[in-house]
Amino acid sequence: MQDPEPKTDDTAPPKRGRGGRPKKAPGTVRDLTIGVRVSPPEYIALKAKADTMSMTPAQWLREAALSRRLPSPPVPAINREEYAELARLAANLNQLARTANEGRSVIVNERLIERLTVEVKRLRLELLGMEGGE
Repeated sequence: MQDPEPKTDDTAPPKRGRGGRPKKAPGTVRDLTIGVRVSPPEYIALKAKADTMSMTPAQWLREAALSRRLPSPPVPAINREEYAELARLAANLNQLARTANEGRSVIVNERLIERLTVEVKRLRLELLGMEGGE
């Protein structure tokens, strides 16, 4: 009796995959949900905007939220009060500097006035949460 001839890869049936959509890279998978309730008129408006861009409302909301610049947050009351105080100090410094520039006698170091003016401007911007306050 002869041994049966072993099967070669050519005669084995091809392996079949599971099918379906290939898996996404781990960093690109969207697996969290944020629920947003809208009224019927709001939904119609969102759907219309999404349709004009050939998107679903969810895609349009995601793009709109992640790509648009939001308004600055409101400035806290304490910062507004300090800002006003610094504005008064800056006005006083300006008066001193103008008096000195007119040639009238002022006994204040000019470099000190310049440093204080720069610092006041920086602080004012920082209190408003704006650039330049670093």
